[in-house]
Amino acid sequence: MNGNHAALAAFAHNLADLARAETLHRFEAGVGADDKGGANGFDPVTDADREAERAMRAAIEAAYPEHGIAGEEFPERPSSGPFVWSLDPVDGTRSFTCGLPNWVTLIALLEDGRPTIGLIDVPCLGERYWGAGGDGAFVRSGQQVRLRASDRTSLAEARLSTTDPYLFEDAERGAFERVRAGVRTTRYGHDGYAYARLAAGTLDLVIESQLKPYDYNALIPVVRAAGGVIGDWTGGDDFSAGRVIAAATPALFEQAVAVMRDAG
Repeated sequence: MNGNHAALAAFAHNLADLARAETLHRFEAGVGADDKGGANGFDPVTDADREAERAMRAAIEAAYPEHGIAGEEFPERPSSGPFVWSLDPVDGTRSFTCGLPNWVTLIALLEDGRPTIGLIDVPCLGERYWGAGGDGAFVRSGQQVRLRASDRTSLAEARLSTTDPYLFEDAERGAFERVRAGVRTTRYGHDGYAYARLAAGTLDLVIESQLKPYDYNALIPVVRAAGGVIGDWTGGDDFSAGRVIAAATPALFEQAVAVMRDAG
């Protein structure tokens, strides 16, 4: 990274610290959730979501007033240049409200529409994962370790995750089930944390549907910095439909795509 990008990556860590200061104590105290989903089904939001995003937005506006901001909880702030910050203050709000520790904060910096810096913060577990310019690392138990996806190349060996299999619709569900039936083991309910663990080498494959940009922007640089592959269900790079496959190796990615593209 050049000096400017290194400064921006450091600033992303500052944003994660600000968010953690708003979310962690509320999680420990226990907070209620409002339903912002309405007729579309239960979609929880808490004070932790809102206050963490407010804190990050205020910091961005003060340090980089020309940068845009696209967050989950508040209207988009347009950019007057190439940079836009993508913010998901609590990814995994259902886990948060259930007292489960694997919710994360997702922060990404987009340059000309492409995520170049990604950060996944895991406040409850004291972990943080980041990728920028092809470099990536994570901190766990106070130790910094370089990101490295596993070398598994076949579905039969793969450790698979998705947040909730009931989020898949119709043909999607059948395609996912065909992948699930062929892998070694499957874990559910981890939201953005699953991609962090793929980048750290303990999961091999993540398949999801219905993701929004603030759900996936931060994941892209992290997975790629680990040597993994992340793309859409056709094997391309168009995430606009919210369909995402992340895999530890190109061979594993191609096998998953061969099944999931049949979902239409």
